[in-house]
Amino acid sequence: MLSVLTLNLRFGLADDGPNKWQNRQKIFPALLAKYHTDFIGFQEANGFQIDYLADMLTSYNFIGKRSPAPPFWQNNIIFYKKDWSCIYMEHFYLSPTPAVPSRPLKSIWPRQCTIGMFEKKRRRLICANTHFDFDTSVQIESAKLLMTRLSYLPSDIPTILIGDFNAAPLSPCYKIFTGKNQNSAAIKPYFQSVFQEPFPGTHHGFTGDANGDQIDWILYRGTLDIKDFKIDRDTIEGVYPSDHFPLYALFKWST
Repeated sequence: MLSVLTLNLRFGLADDGPNKWQNRQKIFPALLAKYHTDFIGFQEANGFQIDYLADMLTSYNFIGKRSPAPPFWQNNIIFYKKDWSCIYMEHFYLSPTPAVPSRPLKSIWPRQCTIGMFEKKRRRLICANTHFDFDTSVQIESAKLLMTRLSYLPSDIPTILIGDFNAAPLSPCYKIFTGKNQNSAAIKPYFQSVFQEPFPGTHHGFTGDANGDQIDWILYRGTLDIKDFKIDRDTIEGVYPSDHFPLYALFKWST
């Protein structure tokens, strides 16, 4: 079995009143104990948020943090169990110059992606974690760039793609990942989504409202079968961990 959890942490410096990070961080031990997953993808994380989680998750390692991170910097982080070895990783920017901190002109923030190739005994897995911008044209170019970067890695290794895409399923960038737009020049193999229509809402703005768009996704391809999945809409001690709901998926290896 193989399990993943993804969550947009919500920018730790945001002025969220009673929902500010200092009031939410106390519930994360209980949340992450609830999902003892192989991989955890976080988005929109300040360096001090990741330091807190790294100190708490002593049985995990992580990749993707810019160190030292500028005070207002946001990271995309993958944690993983120590019995998985990271044999390759890359962290890049969703821009025309991926190797340096940068953004397209239409992108509000310098959006990023973290990719890792992991090994456990004789199993290998690629896990990618990202956070897209709001502009549709930027999302399309980001999806093409991500698919291109993944094409440099062995295509026979199962791959899981998680993150906050700021777009609903069936959007143009979703169709690139899933091969629904044959004019997009997407690179095979394509992905499929853990969640199917009607797609459940994942962003709630600390309201708990489940009727929004599903802008957080778990996509997968290769020799994986989905066994279980859920969106966790529960509070802990009356507190939501973020303005997004956590997404969880459990896979088994295909025979």
